[in-house]
Amino acid sequence: MKTLLLMRHAKSSWADASMADHDRPLNDRGKRDAPRMGQWLLENDLVPELIVSSTARRARKTASRVAGGCDYTANVIRERSLYHAGPEDWYAFVQTLPGEVDRALCIGHNPGLEEFVYRLTLTYVRMPTAAIVHVRLPVESWSELDTSIDGELIDVWRPKELAG
Repeated sequence: MKTLLLMRHAKSSWADASMADHDRPLNDRGKRDAPRMGQWLLENDLVPELIVSSTARRARKTASRVAGGCDYTANVIRERSLYHAGPEDWYAFVQTLPGEVDRALCIGHNPGLEEFVYRLTLTYVRMPTAAIVHVRLPVESWSELDTSIDGELIDVWRPKELAG
């Protein structure tokens, strides 16, 4: 069994309309929510063995703050293919995760992330910024994951729903 944690990046800033989408930073709420979600993972014994992030600035900064919140000390991997990835891109990427990793956290963007979760679990999950979805996959190797595999939706955490 593999555990896949999927997270939408934390809330980003639109203060500079001339800024390229890829370069948008986190806003104050995003800076607050990301470490809270990391702390939530720590408190629930779900610290990932690997964190992978889209290359977008808001996703990278989310990953960094989540890592700090859950005491993750390994390198955060940056993956260009997760920037506005569609479900097919997500499947292709997850299949390449290292075999020795049993629990991975991947940080990306909507709408592709919600679509991937739906195809993976056959359950529609609303993923506002900084939401994390916990999926259990009935595979021994990430490379086994394909569209015929039904993941089990274990839980969904959204910052506004957490105490504190």
